[in-house]
Amino acid sequence: MNKSELINEVAKATGLSKADVDRAIKGILWNVSGALAKGERVTFVGFGTFQRRHRRERIGVNPQNPTEKITIPAKEAAVFVAGSELKETVETGKVPAFDLEPIVKKAIWTKVKDSVKAKVKAKSKAWAKPKAWVKAKSKIKAKAKVKA
Repeated sequence: MNKSELINEVAKATGLSKADVDRAIKGILWNVSGALAKGERVTFVGFGTFQRRHRRERIGVNPQNPTEKITIPAKEAAVFVAGSELKETVETGKVPAFDLEPIVKKAIWTKVKDSVKAKVKAKSKAWAKPKAWVKAKSKIKAKAKVKA
C-alpha cells in the first residue's frame, strides 16, 4: 500500500475528506521525523515504536567486485520495533475491529456543545442590550425619586 492508497482507505473508514486525511498524515509524518531527528522515541501503544539508533562502522563486500572488501561508515538510522498488537495481527492474519463510534460520538457532542454555546452567547448578548421598556421603567423610577 502506498501513501495515496492509505489516504483513500483512511478517508473511506473515517468519513473524512481525502484532503483532511492527507493533511493529517503529512502532519504525523512530519512530527515523527522531527522527533527522530532530535533523537526522541515515538511510541504508538500496541502498534510500535520508532526510534533512532547508531550503526557502527563495519566491513562489507563491494557488490560489483565480491572479492573487494569496503568499509561502510557509521551512521544514525531510523528503526521501527513492532508492538504487541501489531505482532499478533501479523501472526494471526486477523485484522482487529475498527470502532469509530467513540470518536464519532465525541465529534458530534463537540459540535452540539459548540452550537449550544453559540446560542447561549447570542442570547446573553441580546439580554445584555437594554430594551425600550427597561429604559422607560428606569426613567419612571428616576422621576419618582426626583419628586420624592
